[in-house]
Parts: sequence; C-alpha cells; structure tokens
Amino acid sequence: MLVRDAMSTVVLTIGPTHTLRQAAALMSARRVGAAVVHDPDAGGIGILTERDILNSVGLGQDPDTERAHAHTTTDVVFAAPSWTLEEAARAMTHGGFRHLIVLDDDEPAGIVSVRDIIRCWVPARQQVPA
Repeated sequence: MLVRDAMSTVVLTIGPTHTLRQAAALMSARRVGAAVVHDPDAGGIGILTERDILNSVGLGQDPDTERAHAHTTTDVVFAAPSWTLEEAARAMTHGGFRHLIVLDDDEPAGIVSVRDIIRCWVPARQQVPA
C-alpha cells in the first residue's frame, strides 16, 4: 500500500504568526494532530504538531503570546505519494516523529500519520457478538 492510499488530504495550513492557542483551536476543530506552517519569508514549509504545543505549555509558556514560528520544525522530512507505507514508517521511526507532510509537485498534498499507517495495516475491528 502507498502513502497516497493512507494519507489525509485534509491539510491544515497556518501562518507563522498564529499563536499556539489559535493553532491548537484549529487543529482541535479539524481533529488533526499537525498543521503545515507556510512561511514564505523563512523559506517555505514547516510543521507544528500537538507535541510542539504541549512542550511549550509544559515549559510554562503562554499559548496566547507564543507564535507558531518559534515552535515549528523547519528541518522537515517530506514523503512522496508514491512511497510505500513501509518507507513512511521507516522515516518516522528513524526521525522520531509521528507525521509526514506529503508533497506532490512541491506542494502539500496531504499528511500521513502513524495512526493512518496503523489503520491500513490492522484490519477493521469486527463486531463482537453480544
């Protein structure tokens, strides 16, 4: 199975000046664990994850004043839609992260997460008789 078969095409894109609270609210509303941060002034695309927000709050930083750009990972590993799920899982394991931005023609086409991969690898739960 390929990344294109597992990825979510719902890509939340935010700007670098969004506060962490704004980013968290948008991520929560869309039920996603990561947002693509588009910052043309800083050279392109980064990713802000729920873990980044959690780490900031855990350090006692104010989510109403902290900006996405200060917590964005810019050294991003990108996946291609044609990667196998094994390649994506290997990249995640090697890098220690749970989300990959999927680029198609240098544009974000989706995000694939560990949960997406597991969903493809594990058969859907069967109903247990009552």
